[in-house]
Amino acid sequence: MSHADAPLLDVVGVTKQFPGVRALDEVSMTLRNGEVHALVGENGAGKSTLIKVITGVYQPDAGELRMGGARTAFPAPLDAQRAGISTIYQEVNLIPLMSVARNLFLGREPRRFGIIDTARMNREATGTLRGYGIVGDVRRPLGELGLGAQQMVALARAVMIDARVVIMDEPTSSLEPREVDTLFELIRRLHRGGIGILYVSHRLDELYRICDRVTVLRDGRVVHTGPLAGLERLRLVSLMLGRDVTTVRREGVTSFTGDHADTSAAPVLRASGLRSRHRLHGVDITVRPGEVVGLGGLLGAGRSETVKAIAGALPLEAGTIEVAGRPIGRPSTANAVRAGIAVLPEDRKVEGIVPGLSVRENIALAVLPRLSRLGVVREKQLDAIVRTFIDRLRIRAAGPEQPVDELSGGNQQKVLLARLLATAPKVLLLDEPTRGIDVGAKAEVQSLIDELAAQGLGVVLVSSDADELVEGADRVVVLRDGAVVGELRGAEVNTDALMAAIATAAGAQDGADDD
Repeated sequence: MSHADAPLLDVVGVTKQFPGVRALDEVSMTLRNGEVHALVGENGAGKSTLIKVITGVYQPDAGELRMGGARTAFPAPLDAQRAGISTIYQEVNLIPLMSVARNLFLGREPRRFGIIDTARMNREATGTLRGYGIVGDVRRPLGELGLGAQQMVALARAVMIDARVVIMDEPTSSLEPREVDTLFELIRRLHRGGIGILYVSHRLDELYRICDRVTVLRDGRVVHTGPLAGLERLRLVSLMLGRDVTTVRREGVTSFTGDHADTSAAPVLRASGLRSRHRLHGVDITVRPGEVVGLGGLLGAGRSETVKAIAGALPLEAGTIEVAGRPIGRPSTANAVRAGIAVLPEDRKVEGIVPGLSVRENIALAVLPRLSRLGVVREKQLDAIVRTFIDRLRIRAAGPEQPVDELSGGNQQKVLLARLLATAPKVLLLDEPTRGIDVGAKAEVQSLIDELAAQGLGVVLVSSDADELVEGADRVVVLRDGAVVGELRGAEVNTDALMAAIATAAGAQDGADDD
């Protein structure tokens, strides 16, 4: 690799302390020119904090940063950007109401006579995004695009600046396989241009496909750094977890097998003929007590839309929803909650956590009506509920009063699950529950889902991970363009059959489009 021995970015003995938590403990790592360097670890290991130190969001309490061998400091994110550090975050951090072109050029708009040259901006945005596989009207609001397309706009924006270091934090979490291939080709171009890439992902296949070296963080410390080639995957996972991988499998993944449903029982959830303009076309789904029903399909197949419709968050033109044999009435969020439906949204930042509140307050939101009388909250009972779920879900926090936005993504996801479970729901709708979660946390969440199903809860599981659906679902309903196109049961629920069903449905639709 060219320039492999020239340090581009050095992190030297960086320590960062928060109240009650040492997020980084003398962390050191080196990013070389033209290197793709993986940064891995469990949620809460310190990855996000390290990225924020490198990008000027946080200032280190000890240690230093060096670029090109020279000591440097970034008092603010803009200083890091000016130094050539560009960041692509897991959650798209652009402005949904502004146009695609404005988001792409935000802060760098082309001007003519001091006025934004809109025609030129739209023209250049169209050409730039075409190279990323995005074709369409760049004058549309960004929020009208799917999450995958929004992520590609964020990628394009990040690399358009004169970057020397590009940090990618779970960049493929919302991308289809075709878009992932486009991203990896971009990474190869940056690699050939001598740009250093710090790549954060929980997807081991991606790491071994594109990364040269790896640094493993655990509990805020570096436990390993070195070449990725020759490092066995089980060894890498063991380093991340700090325990033998077989223990994780025994405690988590291997127990996530579903098969708790009473096939003779009446459905706890029955959704019939769900129709929403341009989104759903007569979707039917039933879930029995103790059953995990997976929703399979490609990005845009209607999985998230189905979940939102059942939860009352997507307007319906037609369709009925019953919980435990009782119609919920006019589909609405309030009616769904009253009927016992709880939903874990796909985007926890936008639709889930309340960043300004503590862990305790985020969990308490769901149970305050039940624990208050005449406006007075029964604090002791509330504290007991919060502590129970913090312990049960192994939420890593300094305490219940820690702001939830200081937690890692995986622990924020657990806080959301705690809030839902505190309502004692009959039906749990999980939209990508393990997205952006490390191996250990993923096993814990999967084990929890299996435990809840064993207790008689009906679960609808949406996941882009075919293995996760196969391991966890009793049945898999396959969707395509907002319609049910197939269903797998029993022994049919395997990876080959699922991929074949999705491919067959896609091929059939493509054929119909050609007619």
